[in-house]
Formats: sequence, C-alpha cells, structure tokens
Amino acid sequence: MSTITTSRDGKQVALAKAPRASAAHVDKTYPLWFHIPGGLIYIVLFIVPTIFSFYFAFTRWTLFKATFVGFENFVMFFNEPGLIGSLKNTLIYGFVTSGAKVVLGLLLAVLLSAPIIARGYLRSVTFFPVLVSAVGVGLTFQVLLDPFNGFVNKVITSITGGDGPGWLTDPNIALLSVAAIDVWKGIGLATLIYIAGIAAIPNEYFEAARVDGASSWQMFRNIILPLSFPATSTVIILSLIGGLRSFDLIWTTTQGGPGFASDVIASVIYKQYQAGFYGLSTAGNVILFIVVTAIIYPLSRWLNSKETVL
Repeated sequence: MSTITTSRDGKQVALAKAPRASAAHVDKTYPLWFHIPGGLIYIVLFIVPTIFSFYFAFTRWTLFKATFVGFENFVMFFNEPGLIGSLKNTLIYGFVTSGAKVVLGLLLAVLLSAPIIARGYLRSVTFFPVLVSAVGVGLTFQVLLDPFNGFVNKVITSITGGDGPGWLTDPNIALLSVAAIDVWKGIGLATLIYIAGIAAIPNEYFEAARVDGASSWQMFRNIILPLSFPATSTVIILSLIGGLRSFDLIWTTTQGGPGFASDVIASVIYKQYQAGFYGLSTAGNVILFIVVTAIIYPLSRWLNSKETVL
C-alpha cells in the first residue's frame, strides 16, 4: 500500500506505507500446545491421585491387595466417637485462624506500608515465621508453653505471682492456643498479600483525599478497605483452606489432646491410618475433601461476585 505526497520541488512521489494490523484482529491467546506441560502435571499430581483416593475409599486395602466393601468405610467413619467433636473443632479452628489473619494481616500491612523507620526489616521479621517448618514451630511452642517449666508461664508467674494456664493441656483453651500459634506462623503471608494489594491502589486516591482533608481513618475506611478487597478475598480463601486442612501443627503440639479436645478431622484420619485402617483413613480424606469443597466453592463464588461489584 502506498500514498502520494508532494516533494519540495513540486514533484509527486509515491511513498510506501506499511500495513497496520488492527488491534481487534491480533490473536492474544496462547497456542494449545502451550497448555500441555501444565495440563500433564495437573493430571498426574491432582486428577489421578484424586480418582484413586475415591476408589480406595470404597475398599479395604493394603499395599498388596484391595477388597471392595462399598460404603462400609464411610459408615464406620461416621460412627467414630470423636467425629462430631473433631468436625466442630475443624470449623472453629478454620474460621478463627482465617478471621484473625484477615484482621491482623490488614492492620500490619497498613502499618508496614507507611513511611516508618526500618520498614524493610520489619517486613522481613513479619514474614520470617512463614518460612519455618510447621513441625519445628509446633515443637518449639510445645516447650515454650509447658505448664510447669515453659518460658511463657515462668514470665506470667514472675509478674503475677500465680500459676500460668495449661495452654496445651487445658481442654478449654488447647484448641485456641494452637490456633494462636497458627496465626503467628501464617500472619506474614497475609500481611504480604495485603501490602501488595495496598501498593496496587493508585496514589491519586490518597492525594485527593488529603486535599479534601480526610483523616487517616477516613482514608482507611473509604479507600484502603474497599480497594484492597481482592487481597482480602485471597487471604480468606487461602487461610480458610489451610485452617480446615490443618494437621501438622496440631499434631506436634497436642496430638489432638488432651483427650479429644483439639482433635480435628485430619488428626482423626491420621489416627485411623496409624491403626492400620487404610481404607477407613482414605474415606476420611474423601470426607474432608468434600467438606472443604462445600465451604470454599460457594464462598469463593460469593467473594468473586463482591469483587466484581467493587
């Protein structure tokens, strides 16, 4: 394609003009074969194990053979004496840890997004517990919270003169004590997500609010809180999934005790596995999968709809 122009001496000159590709006709999708590696990994590491789990949940199996028993494993699992209590503990643990991470993570993110001294160092310190193994954290706090020789109760005794509570041995507070440890360990990830969400808010909103004389609370309530909702949605989903599936931290601190006070579905499943009831523990895993999916899927849809409105 060419155009006709007039030069300085009056002669007409034909200039070549490169064709422009319309933005509407640019194919921005990846070729289908780009998805093959990720699809294969997803199938091998998720789809195949899930299918086998559902199959073995209906069998009495060992490493060498499997006998189909129908719904017998599910009936036995629901007849487990501590199942109702463990289901209740699972829900309490999941929602308490998730709610605490949302609230504390947002507050810490607001603080660590402000121009304060040693902000980078404080961010690193906040995120550090996320990097530590849950087993290591559980064993450490088991020593710190020992009712007789633990550092925490020794400090309480030196201040108040009385004995400290049995953080991990009192049936009334054992589950909440482990939940507090979980919040301490996971708060760094929630804070990091919120910091990224706050950083993504255009600075023009804050400048306009300052011009209008808005206070810090008004900027938090009317700018940060609604515009960081995508981060809130992410923190809720991730922390709730982790809380409902939590096992390692509970097992290393209380092993579901005292009695069944801090038993969750995952710890009940592990106890069945320890006893050699592999089919029964597999059925428990399927039940846990269904419970988590039944809670997370509608919650995720609802949060996504609210995010779209915002």
